[in-house]
Amino acid sequence: MSSSTLAALEASIRRDLEHLDYPKRSWVLPRQTREGRAVLDVLVVGGGQSGLAAAFGLMREKVTNLLVVDDSPAGLAGPWKTFARMITLRTPKHVTGPDHNLPNLCIQSWYEAQYGEEAWKSLGLIPKELWADYLHWYHRLLGIPVRHETRVGALTWLPEEGCFAVPVKPSRGEGAGETLLARKVVLAMGIDGSGRWEAPSAVTHLPRALWAHTQEAIDFEALRGKRVGVLGAGASAFDNASVALERGAGAVHLFYRRKTLPTVNAYRWAEFVGFLKHHGDLPDADRWRFIRRIMEMGQLPPTDTYRRARAFPQFHLHPESPWLSTRAVGDAAEVTTPQGTFTFDKLIIGSGTVTDLRLRPELANLVEDIALWKDRYTPPPAEAHEDLGRHPYLGPAFEFQAKQPGQAPWLASVFNYTFGGFVSLGLGGASISGMKYSLPRLVSGITRQLYVEDKDAHFASLMKFDLKEFEP
Repeated sequence: MSSSTLAALEASIRRDLEHLDYPKRSWVLPRQTREGRAVLDVLVVGGGQSGLAAAFGLMREKVTNLLVVDDSPAGLAGPWKTFARMITLRTPKHVTGPDHNLPNLCIQSWYEAQYGEEAWKSLGLIPKELWADYLHWYHRLLGIPVRHETRVGALTWLPEEGCFAVPVKPSRGEGAGETLLARKVVLAMGIDGSGRWEAPSAVTHLPRALWAHTQEAIDFEALRGKRVGVLGAGASAFDNASVALERGAGAVHLFYRRKTLPTVNAYRWAEFVGFLKHHGDLPDADRWRFIRRIMEMGQLPPTDTYRRARAFPQFHLHPESPWLSTRAVGDAAEVTTPQGTFTFDKLIIGSGTVTDLRLRPELANLVEDIALWKDRYTPPPAEAHEDLGRHPYLGPAFEFQAKQPGQAPWLASVFNYTFGGFVSLGLGGASISGMKYSLPRLVSGITRQLYVEDKDAHFASLMKFDLKEFEP
């Protein structure tokens, strides 16, 4: 690893930013409340890959009165060093996005500066911890203002001030909270940012010691020699099954509804300019049918993920086996499926997330006025999909829309850069693959609003402008 080469890369990035720093001057007009309190231009909720990249994009457009808040400790934002239990990213290594088309800022340049070009050529997929380290470096190098271990409460619109009141408090331990004020709010909270991680009702009645969701902390060492039941056929279900096996679980059984595992990855199909850049430009019926088809095809375990688990003889697959019921039997859980009844010492739930804005504490005061897809589009009966209907119906820059057009116009000042934008705008806030095109949409939408809202003040500035270039 070469620290001198990395230092040279950092110097090159700083030069790049200086050379491309046009227009240079500050332009967003400062705001204060009537009592003189400062108002942020943008508050970004979430300090992972999406939040950091959104903030840097705004900073490049001279929107500098911003703050990113994240409830994790420094270096642990996002899932990469916490509950992500894969070995590598599932995204191809050549993907770009957070770099904002600056070659020296992309993951390949950062990697090669430390390990060399040959190491990059021989690298298959990017180890997840390396991606986390890249993001931490990105944050530090670019000077993005982030307040860690900070949790956001319910946003409240203050019409007399033209901004949101955003309560924040320490996410761990005791401490006094405060209220931040912001004209624009970007929700960049990842895959569960428009809902929450979900466990089926057939499981949630069990004693909590008997089950865990894949996104929770799990003591895998305690599963050595134990019987483990895993629900779900997606990548994270297989990842957790693999970790249990690698830590010495006596037997791991993985259950799923489908007759066969998905073997075709729709997300690989989606990685082309047309879909990534222009899905949001399609009519509603087309946007719906594309995303519904992707959901229908299902999330498959990538090849290496599948082989990782299948390498263990004590791993067992159970197709067409939804969990019909569960019950506690002593210190174990009994699971009934159409194929029989099984007993386990621990259950791991890999059933993913549910989309429901009512579950987000940040939106408690706004949710009743937010338009959902079910409010704006009724698909043909054969294309009905309850979860997609609960996705927010977003504007072209990821902004919320009012359920009743013309009402609650302030909702457009909240930008949902999470997985909830999937139907409206395709791969965006929770996808590395979509960032190259979704970030410019988001950033441009925010700067547009900031300029248009202050157009009269900017015109007044033009009227007063009298900088003479020469004296005749």
